[in-house]
Amino acid sequence: MAKIFCIANQKGGVGKTTTSVNLAAGLAKVGQRVLMVDLDPQGNATMGSGIDKRKLELSVYDVLLEAASITEARVRSDRLVEAGCSYDILGANRDLAGAEVELVELEHRETRLKTALSQVQAEYDFILIDCPPALSLLTLNGLCAAHGVIVPMQCEYFALEGLSDLVNTIKQVHANLNKDLEIIGLLRVMFDPRITLQQQVSDQLKAHFGDKVFNTVIPRNVRLAEAPSYGLPGLAFDPSARGSQSFVEFANEMVERLGTMKGVTAVRATSADRPVSLSGLLHKREQ
Repeated sequence: MAKIFCIANQKGGVGKTTTSVNLAAGLAKVGQRVLMVDLDPQGNATMGSGIDKRKLELSVYDVLLEAASITEARVRSDRLVEAGCSYDILGANRDLAGAEVELVELEHRETRLKTALSQVQAEYDFILIDCPPALSLLTLNGLCAAHGVIVPMQCEYFALEGLSDLVNTIKQVHANLNKDLEIIGLLRVMFDPRITLQQQVSDQLKAHFGDKVFNTVIPRNVRLAEAPSYGLPGLAFDPSARGSQSFVEFANEMVERLGTMKGVTAVRATSADRPVSLSGLLHKREQ
């Protein structure tokens, strides 16, 4: 039975889509069965997986409105099959932007993705959901369907503020809509060890969150940045690049961590009646 993970961060430009497509490719490379769900109307994860979003006959929009099943809507890129890192894709395009308005008046609007995924969950080892940066009905569908959240973040000051907001959001969803939801871990991305500030923030994250910080670090890498323009994950575009190899390492770490997941541990760091706070961590950065 697949474990379902959201790739989420309320701050934009932190590498959510890059993480989604490259983790999917990395997991496929190490022999896992993977479905990637693109919940962002921009459809970048779809395009970055070798699928032209403009030519999709069915998409996640149709699945959310119950006009199609995932089995009918999922696709697979021949280019990724050739590269040896292929996975199924439930794609997105501009149609998904209208789903926000249409879902508001429908029953069970927060759990439609969860219901759809339950029909195919046994066919996969991992289901990854690429969420939009804003907290919306689309993101809420992803969080309600997921067992956990993977948080890609840069080791910079403003990223810490965005992380504080995200942790509080996850806490609220856990309390009200999805008791299974937990933070799987924080993934440090676009990391440059030569920058002192990034090293300091990285050390503080590890001190504050402990084993919730993944051991794998994704370096800043030109080949990873170039890959989307070719409609491919970095692992298919240049398997030998440092960034690509880091995602294979991350995939192996995810498989290992999957075997040790027990219970919900996302929100135990704080009491139930007050919000999660990173004020102390932020205060240290200001000094």
